[in-house]
Amino acid sequence: MNLTINGETQLSSAETLGALVTELGMKSDRVAIELNREIVPRDQWPKTPLHDGDRLEIVHFVGGGSAHVGATASMLMNCRPVSELSSRTK
Repeated sequence: MNLTINGETQLSSAETLGALVTELGMKSDRVAIELNREIVPRDQWPKTPLHDGDRLEIVHFVGGGSAHVGATASMLMNCRPVSELSSRTK
């Protein structure tokens, strides 16, 4: 099916959000997902079906940053879109 992930059309065979996270090789504890403009709680991913044409925004949190910034703020400041992450691993 065709999905729009972070503004880019991608082909996927995943039937649920949980399967998509696995297909993309992401760690679920470092990801937030918006499906068709609705944030989906992590515990709902395995039972949230995907449909052709769905639009997703996926944010992957990356730790690190300045020693003067708290851990949570540091993670939020270092968010990277999925497309940016996947291009670094290829």
